[in-house]
Amino acid sequence: MKLSATLAQRTPRVRREFLRDVITGLSAASKELPCKYFYDKRGSELFDRICQLDEYYLTRAELAIMETFATEMGAQIGDGVMLVEYGSGSSVKTRYLLDALSQPVAYVPVDISGEHLELTALELAAVYSRIEILPVCADFTEHFELPLPTRVASHTAVYFPGSTVGNFMPDQATELLRRITALSGPGGGLLIGIDLKKDSTKIEAAYDDALGITAQFNLNLLRRINRELGANFDLDQFEHRAVYNAELGRVEIDLVSRRTQCVTVAGETFAFASGEAIRTEYSHKYSIDEFAALAAAAGLSLHHQWTDAAKNFAVLHLVVE
Repeated sequence: MKLSATLAQRTPRVRREFLRDVITGLSAASKELPCKYFYDKRGSELFDRICQLDEYYLTRAELAIMETFATEMGAQIGDGVMLVEYGSGSSVKTRYLLDALSQPVAYVPVDISGEHLELTALELAAVYSRIEILPVCADFTEHFELPLPTRVASHTAVYFPGSTVGNFMPDQATELLRRITALSGPGGGLLIGIDLKKDSTKIEAAYDDALGITAQFNLNLLRRINRELGANFDLDQFEHRAVYNAELGRVEIDLVSRRTQCVTVAGETFAFASGEAIRTEYSHKYSIDEFAALAAAAGLSLHHQWTDAAKNFAVLHLVVE
């Protein structure tokens, strides 16, 4: 087994794109950094720790849904599928689905963190010998080629857990869903997790935990920029902030400068005022009806839905219209 795009092959291009995105984001009137760059090896490990936190209800709720309804989901997806997972990470929830699928042909985990992906793919290959594991190291927001499995699949289904779709602005989410529609093709579909709207106190706690793991995760983005792009961010001079914007239905996550300072990245200098923020992430929350309308604009029709007992989270099965 090998990665469809190895880390060594991607590193020079990824670094150029990383540098371009950082320079562009820090040059903007309102500074921002793409959240996809959270996931270097340490970032992926920190996110795995976040998923185990008491405050982070999302993982527990989604796992409860998978434990209870995976068999139904497998039946909905159908026989002989090639399952493609976006942002696979450690693929913990995926195991419930792989166990429930009938005669799956292949599993294609897609993740931007090559080292983390390779380790996870090796672990899964050892457990699921009947399924061809075909990992792809790629940014799923951009075009990537699907590997060809040894056996012919009856159809392609995309699995997109973890409410990652909430990181995208609604128009960006619609465009991503259109890509998924095209990738899945006729007879294909999408199984996706979404975080549902609820009390703002519960939501904010999930993104600003008492142990400070989420803060470490956010600040690790600056650490990565220092290491990979030769920047000189002083991590002690930035603090994590997460606020729920109820009007727009989203958590807004920032790194806030504690003082007036200048930072250099690849020879370019960026000035920060005291209290100035770098927006690093959005996390949009939806009602099921709101998300179904968003998906419909991308050619996907809501076919089935499952929620946890407290209705904190939902997993939706959508099919290509």
